[in-house]
Amino acid sequence: MTTLFTGGAVVTMDPLLGDLPRGDVLVSGTMITAVGPDLRTHPAAANATVVDTTGRIVAPGFVDTHRHAWQAQFRRTIPDVGDLGAYVSSTLAGIAPAYTPHDMYVGTRLAALSALDAGITTLLDFSHNSRSAAHSDAAIRGLAETGIRGVHASMAPHFGDWDRQWPADLNRLRDRLPELVTLRLAALATAEVAGPTLAYGPRLAAFARDLNIDVSVDAVLGHASSTAVLDWARQGLLGPGLSLIHATGLTGEAWRAIGDSGTAVSLAPTSDTQIGLATGIPAIDEALGVGVRPGLSVDVEVALVSDMFTQMRVLLAVQRMRAIGSGAPRITTRDVLGFATVDGARSIGLGSTTGSLTPGKQADLLVVEAEAINTMPLNDPVGTLVLGADPRNISTVLVAGRTLKRDGHLCAVDLDELRREVTASRDAVRTRAGSRTSAA
Repeated sequence: MTTLFTGGAVVTMDPLLGDLPRGDVLVSGTMITAVGPDLRTHPAAANATVVDTTGRIVAPGFVDTHRHAWQAQFRRTIPDVGDLGAYVSSTLAGIAPAYTPHDMYVGTRLAALSALDAGITTLLDFSHNSRSAAHSDAAIRGLAETGIRGVHASMAPHFGDWDRQWPADLNRLRDRLPELVTLRLAALATAEVAGPTLAYGPRLAAFARDLNIDVSVDAVLGHASSTAVLDWARQGLLGPGLSLIHATGLTGEAWRAIGDSGTAVSLAPTSDTQIGLATGIPAIDEALGVGVRPGLSVDVEVALVSDMFTQMRVLLAVQRMRAIGSGAPRITTRDVLGFATVDGARSIGLGSTTGSLTPGKQADLLVVEAEAINTMPLNDPVGTLVLGADPRNISTVLVAGRTLKRDGHLCAVDLDELRREVTASRDAVRTRAGSRTSAA
């Protein structure tokens, strides 16, 4: 199928193509075929379905580089959590051991659907509740059934019983991934929280290298993580195939090692500031100072907002506030849109696949209403995307050329049935978690 999106403002996030105040995007099958000011005479557009995007913005889909999707049934259950320890005790030690494979599926599917609804076309699911092979299979199925471009980053649980199948089970997972889902190994920065089994180092790095998969490392925070980063540098374990999540409160020496090695970084703006991780300040100046353009992430929905618009705005506001009087250059709306799209895609190894409206990349794109009450009149498309729009303005979402949201509504999703399933799963986990606590 070929579709021509015509007449709207086009924000490509491709520096060679730039933005078009009025332009066209041609999609053939799963791919972006062409981008230009007028593609109606393009040979591939002869039999295309034409979508009039006048008064709208066509843009790349957002990339969420780190979210613990399995927790979605427990959204905002701890909205005022004050530190990492309280989150760990309530969620990772409290409800996580009570999850069945079905609960993994329900939470992951809910997170992926709501991500799509908010314009996130790529989601890295840091799935750190892989208690069995069945738990991992269920999480992957939750991604695949939604049609999102999913990355399953698999890690064993912090606490409770599990089958000890991780990381060896990634061999099996790698060979049976569904379309649009890729695999990463997930780990923690240090042994402080859950012991040495989950801590990144030579053993896990070698395992990932043998499988030819990349690695995402969470809880990269403070002095202990700075020491770990320098150890990894000496051991040759840093590099582009590694993404460090948070990277908050690291030393200058650790940052120089990250920059020199081309290691990727995923920032979690609302998580750092609201929960108060390490310094509580997203490490954007530190990243840019060593030449790293980070991705952005939602992190934990048990306490935080779920959309990428908020991540962009929080980061923009915090960085520009700190730049006052410090002499640091202020980032721009285009910078944070890049972090949420093309830079995020690069940071998780998908830069050649998605993140910009570049011919030859996959057709992961959004159509955003620019004449709604909160976006009219359209004066600056990038400014509108970052500072004006929100999920209600996303009329259309495509992933790999497939329309997953149309006319402002997710396609083929029974919300009543989804609500019943999510609520039943939440209640069942609560009951089992309560029983475990009582027994203990």
